[in-house]
Amino acid sequence: MSKFASAICTLVVSLCLVRALAAQATSGTSGVVHGTVLDPDQAAIVGATVTIENPVSHYTHAVTTDTEGKFELGNIPFNNYHLTASAPGFQSSAQDVNVRTPIPLEVKFSLAVGAATTTTVAVTAAADLLETNSTAHTDVDRELFDKLPVSTQSSSLSSAVTMATPGISADSNGLFHGLGDHASNSFSVDGEQITDQQSKVFSNQLPLDSVQSMEVIEGAPPAEYGDKTSLVIVVTTRSGLGVSPPRGSVTASYGTFGTSN
Repeated sequence: MSKFASAICTLVVSLCLVRALAAQATSGTSGVVHGTVLDPDQAAIVGATVTIENPVSHYTHAVTTDTEGKFELGNIPFNNYHLTASAPGFQSSAQDVNVRTPIPLEVKFSLAVGAATTTTVAVTAAADLLETNSTAHTDVDRELFDKLPVSTQSSSLSSAVTMATPGISADSNGLFHGLGDHASNSFSVDGEQITDQQSKVFSNQLPLDSVQSMEVIEGAPPAEYGDKTSLVIVVTTRSGLGVSPPRGSVTASYGTFGTSN
């Protein structure tokens, strides 16, 4: 029985270590937004709805506050977002957030008391989700990935770039050309720069099923991506954070002849 107990303990410890390592390895691929929703007297509002959305990429997710008025939005792909808090009997409030790192962003909402029978539209100055800088780029999220007619998984990422981004053309070899030039294209996957050619001619690409969002920067990319002058594809992979853990059962047995299952 000692061998049987030892095998079970080893299995349990191994599963725990694999889950911990997986969580640690993927924590840098998405962001977290958390905070509190309070009333004018700074008391917690229980059951308030907090929604995060990007009207460009169509990403949206909503949670409700707990007994302390706290909320947490996890597994948020890097991008700009519009954050809204609402509760019955209160006027809604909105803020814009820019999720670019795994470091959690803390947001505080203070909702004003409002009549339940009236609708108030508040116009406030906020950051522009469409961004006002001179860099031309295209944001693509999971909602569009699921609709793209990808012909082969070996070059699904190139197909997504070609079909979802204006000004990009493809050739018969599975390569794509940005703004008439393909010699200076570059990938940035979860912050890691990949300067090699990415197509089915050279190797299989990152599967599109493992990509959460993609930002294609055209023209003159920012200096943070090096000296590339044509096209930079910034890819954020799916972290798995916030997803229900897999559940199942494990059965083990040990026989009198020293056999185990």
